[in-house]
Amino acid sequence: MKKQGLLPFVSAMVLFGTLGLFVRYLPFASSFTAMVRGLLGAGFLSLVLFFRQKPNLSAIGKDLLPLVVSGVMIGFNWICLFEAYRYTTVATATLCYYFAPVLVLLLSPLFLKEKLSKKNAICILVALLGMIPVSGVFSHGVGHKDMTGVAFGLAAAGMYAGVVLTNKTFRHVSATDRTVVQLFVAGLCLVPYVLLTKALPTETPTALQVVVLLTVALLHTGVAYLMYFGGLARLSAQKAALLSYLDPAVAVLLSAVVLGETFTWQTALGAVMILGATIVSELQPRKGSAV
Repeated sequence: MKKQGLLPFVSAMVLFGTLGLFVRYLPFASSFTAMVRGLLGAGFLSLVLFFRQKPNLSAIGKDLLPLVVSGVMIGFNWICLFEAYRYTTVATATLCYYFAPVLVLLLSPLFLKEKLSKKNAICILVALLGMIPVSGVFSHGVGHKDMTGVAFGLAAAGMYAGVVLTNKTFRHVSATDRTVVQLFVAGLCLVPYVLLTKALPTETPTALQVVVLLTVALLHTGVAYLMYFGGLARLSAQKAALLSYLDPAVAVLLSAVVLGETFTWQTALGAVMILGATIVSELQPRKGSAV
């Protein structure tokens, strides 16, 4: 069973890692791209799942408030992430985004009353220090536009951490139903935002731009989430957590190879500190070993 889950989960992680590459070539406002991604991705996912299992409307109703709150956060999380891609490199934006697990560790004692261990406290400190070289301060100085991208990336991480913490409060809804509802809410909440900010395209998109946008909405959202949850059900939590770091690895590699983005030794050092600290924090000690 575990081997059957490995391929779809790894495929989903690779797809997530290529997202920044596609978004970089979209001329649309980030809010418009996020809106389309949410609505079309949720529509595709719900259509596929409809033939597998019917949604549990009763369970959805019981968890409706946290579903709506987390869905709104997902929508604005996407906006911040897409903006980060525009202001800084895909590698830096992705690394900032992967600061989210550290924020969850930091906030869980406050919101979930979970105890913060010494190991996790050290991991948080290492990851915080890792943000310094990733921010580009050593290479560009504080005033460089990369700092704006870093700020958007960290904002996206904050939103995602909020989603994770909110999801901890769910008691009734299944993972698949939760995802479909959250994606729909993410797309719907951005409709008035897009209209109020006049973020609709002012020019007719080219055929290539439409194809790229549909790829982001259907492949990187609908198909990717379908494979993600399909694989997740067959993998241990720890293995899934470790495999999730294929996402930033692919993003960093593609940003250098395809986009020709510069990946300095300072960024590499920060990447090792952030991702390393997060991976270590998720490793569970063997029974009988010292914590």
